[in-house]
Amino acid sequence: MPDGNWSRLHVQKGVLREYTSAPSPLRLEFEFNPTTISRTRSITLQTGASQATQGGYDFENESEVPRAAQGINVNAESFTVKILLDATDRMNADDRTATAEGVQPELDLIRSMLEPKLQTPQGSRTLSALGEGDIRAFSRQQFASVLVFEWGVHQLPVFMTQAQIDIKEFLPTLKPYRAEATLTLQIIESNNPFYREELRRQFRGAGQQV
Repeated sequence: MPDGNWSRLHVQKGVLREYTSAPSPLRLEFEFNPTTISRTRSITLQTGASQATQGGYDFENESEVPRAAQGINVNAESFTVKILLDATDRMNADDRTATAEGVQPELDLIRSMLEPKLQTPQGSRTLSALGEGDIRAFSRQQFASVLVFEWGVHQLPVFMTQAQIDIKEFLPTLKPYRAEATLTLQIIESNNPFYREELRRQFRGAGQQV
């Protein structure tokens, strides 16, 4: 493992898994440096056009705080994380798949997580772009993969909105055996068990009762 972001002192194991009851859900195990995570939380101001209300509505005391926040939309939190995909150790251990394919299966997994999917008339799941089944009848049932990002105490429900792949090393066959991927993930902030638990953990950490 090279120095810098991928020092053994900083690397942790992470998992990105598809949350589905379908057979053979997508699952990606990887190494990453937690210091590469960049989390973004923002709000959008939609107050009136008046100069007096451009930064929020009027208020005089604490009881009027909800009025001051009228027209404020809290956007879903998103974050980016840089992960390492490296088949070197498996190749040195004579793993046949790693020797022949490098990290191509992992890169295919990431791309599959971004592909829209649908249910065929027979109930099986497929990539919508393959054109299986009656696409016209089922086109409105396309869906993105709901993923769970796991590391440490965290289990965050997310959509993957972007993946940037940087190939670092190739096999003689030009199959990549070492790559870095920068993933952009948006947290699904709804009434789901993963996000509810994350909010409880967050409030406890802030010294608040839940």
